[in-house]
Amino acid sequence: MTERLFEIKREISVKTYDIDFAGHVSNIVYLRWMEDLRLAIFDEYFPLMNLMEEGYLPIITESRIQYKKSVDLFDKPVGSMWIARMRAASFDFEGEILVGAEVATRAFHTGLFINSKTMKPVRVPQIIKDKAKPSHSCR
Repeated sequence: MTERLFEIKREISVKTYDIDFAGHVSNIVYLRWMEDLRLAIFDEYFPLMNLMEEGYLPIITESRIQYKKSVDLFDKPVGSMWIARMRAASFDFEGEILVGAEVATRAFHTGLFINSKTMKPVRVPQIIKDKAKPSHSCR
């Protein structure tokens, strides 16, 4: 099992505009929900505005979503997201959306930071390394 650094959980409200022609949540909505969860990690642990003021721009380089079970209009999904792995210059987010105890969706995203002036990748910001669990080290 991977580590769950900076894990957050949020209730998700399914809106009528999230529903596709088949009567359940559209695939694109899951991407939006995952982005909302990633931003919640930043909000809670290392505010994005502060990082961007220091010249760090976060980008996602890869996304993969596994759709396990449909989410419907009156479901009460709960989303979780965490950093599963952190390397010197990149990190892997993992997330899931549960309806009750059942996993409806799992997501995997790789991200990194680029320098706002050079637009080149840079090492993970020190504030993130400092806030990571003491047992975790960047490789």
